[in-house]
Amino acid sequence: MNVLFFLVPIALLLAGLGALAFRWAVNDGQYDDLESPAYRMLIDDESAESKDETSV
Repeated sequence: MNVLFFLVPIALLLAGLGALAFRWAVNDGQYDDLESPAYRMLIDDESAESKDETSV
């Protein structure tokens, strides 16, 4: 039972820190554009091909 007096405040503190980190990320614009990264990985990177050809 004494352990609860130690663990509950720590759990509440960690939950509060997580909520603050999420709020900071939303206010900083981390979740503004959710679709572009999915399409960006499909675009070919031409500079990588040219580096491979010149190094051989």
